Amino acid sequence: MKFFSILSMVLVFTGMGIARAGEENPYTETISIFKSSPALMYYFKNSYGYAVFPTIGKAGYVIGGSYGQGEVFQNGEVKGSTTMIAGSIGFQVGAQAFSEIIFFEDKRAYNEFISGNFEFGANAEAVAITVGAQAQAGTGGTNAEATSGPRSDVQAETDYIYGMAPFIHTVGGLMLGASVGGQKFTFEAF
Repeated sequence: MKFFSILSMVLVFTGMGIARAGEENPYTETISIFKSSPALMYYFKNSYGYAVFPTIGKAGYVIGGSYGQGEVFQNGEVKGSTTMIAGSIGFQVGAQAFSEIIFFEDKRAYNEFISGNFEFGANAEAVAITVGAQAQAGTGGTNAEATSGPRSDVQAETDYIYGMAPFIHTVGGLMLGASVGGQKFTFEAF
């Protein structure tokens, strides 16, 4: 029964992404949100490319899951589509939706991501570019935050890890808990 509740919550937040997809171009909107953060200007200017996910839905009650669809950009051009899925187990309760961008430092990191079977480990963290109680959120780790949009005076203290730098922007919801799990990505070239 818990599994169906979790699945329902993920579907609701994924539905938020579908509703967002009704916008003219949810990718342009999401990229604009991330570009509004001065902390990310370095990454936009210097990265080899990036993957953008307008909405990722995450829900959990002991067992959790996340899902989102995105696009991969290189030199400002869309190169393909990507899907993110994650599972986790541990203390967690709630549901949330967030946008994510992953910058690729160089061609090696870009090629590793588009290999079609890339996965962030359980200890990978993404810096949250939001107003909230928490400055960092793990891609599968501890998470408790509230948001009201991007904050221009927050400087993200991060660096590339294995050639990649992930950032998130919370769209809505509340997720409390510590969990173990990682994000897994697939890629399909256009």
